[in-house]
Amino acid sequence: MFDKQIYQKRRTQLINEVEDGIILLMGNDESPMNYTDNTYHFRQDSNFLYFIGIDQPHLNAIIDCNEGTTTLYGDDISVEYIVWMGPQPSMRQRASKSAIEQVAPAKSIEADLAKAKKSGRTIHILPPYRAANKIKLHHWLQTDIQEIPNLVSEKLIKSVVKLASKKGLEEVAEMENAVNITRKMHTATMQNAKAGMIEAELAGLVEGLAVSGGGHLAYSIIMTINGQTLHNHSHSNTLVPGRLLLGDYGAETAMHYAADITRTIPVDPVFTEKQKEIYQIVLDAEMSVINKLKPGITYLDMHLHASHIIADGLKALGLMKGDTDEAVAKGAHALFFPHGLGHMIGLDVHDMEDLGEQYVGYGEGQERSKQFGLKSLRLARNLEEGFVLTVEPGIYFIPELIQQWKSENKFEQFLNYSKIEEYLDFGGIRIEDDVLITADSARVLGQPIAKTIEEVEELRKASL
Repeated sequence: MFDKQIYQKRRTQLINEVEDGIILLMGNDESPMNYTDNTYHFRQDSNFLYFIGIDQPHLNAIIDCNEGTTTLYGDDISVEYIVWMGPQPSMRQRASKSAIEQVAPAKSIEADLAKAKKSGRTIHILPPYRAANKIKLHHWLQTDIQEIPNLVSEKLIKSVVKLASKKGLEEVAEMENAVNITRKMHTATMQNAKAGMIEAELAGLVEGLAVSGGGHLAYSIIMTINGQTLHNHSHSNTLVPGRLLLGDYGAETAMHYAADITRTIPVDPVFTEKQKEIYQIVLDAEMSVINKLKPGITYLDMHLHASHIIADGLKALGLMKGDTDEAVAKGAHALFFPHGLGHMIGLDVHDMEDLGEQYVGYGEGQERSKQFGLKSLRLARNLEEGFVLTVEPGIYFIPELIQQWKSENKFEQFLNYSKIEEYLDFGGIRIEDDVLITADSARVLGQPIAKTIEEVEELRKASL
């Protein structure tokens, strides 16, 4: 946990934003995997972590905006539990570490919420994403489960997003730790990948490094020679010469702050000329965006900037043609770049996405595009100092998409299909870093992770 004054300050700021009523922050419970005592890896709710900080299951909290108090609900453990799990801090000891004034038995929250409801007080809740918490709300608030979305407080959502979007110095330090652990993971892949290996061998290697860093994985590993499949979580393929290996993974620290880094490397010691040409376009797009980042610009503009660089680069190789501005405006480049440039990152790899992407990634008056590719942009809003976000352009050759667009003669004025078909077995390239928006520019978090062609090849040649 951070210093208790940090959590107290966050709750005070939240009270000042919400102003009236009570705020219910629900923690997560352990979830059975295949029977009660064999549970999935426990992950505390990120909003609960942000304002309460206690990384323990079976807890909930109520913040009273009018009284200015916080109550932590939970039970001290029994001796029988200690036999199996060892001694644990008491509820009052846990509460004191978060500067919480009041503790109460877990079951008493239902009566306290009923009392608040009966007296006409506003009960602010966030969107529940776990079925178990929806069932609890159904009982506690005496409402139909289908009606729970109508009880969600937009004011609370906007308040949480406003406060949590800007990372404090202690959060940035924790995220740098996550990136540095992730650096070890990616370096290990570059040093150990070789033809004949199964992707799963490398996936297991990097997961072990994440756990040895004191935390866990921030999200499911992408480790694949089929990088054209954006979220490819299969690790069953054999690495073969001539292919690229795309690795998208990141560590989560013990305090649950995430890193999200992608590197693409050759299975061979060096890139082929064809691979180098595409790789350099992606790297140019990423570096150009990072160099332009600063408060006040929109990330939508940065996505379009990266799209122009990609389109121009592909034109130079004969894969695209025609006017670049028109091609990007109409979305022709999305054949190769069908996702968004990046997203916010923090306690969640897609930060606060449980609250609704529209609130986190889009500003007032901004509407999400319906255009293929651009509609997948998770972050479009004006950037502010303290934001941490990913920059992750890519170029992919997706045979099924190419074949469909060609059969429809789609964007044939911008796409050279005969040349594109020479790349059907190419795969995909993505390069991604985590970036902090500073007072007048931006800074890539963590120690540098090899990403230029020369840096990657140097590591590969030294290892093979």
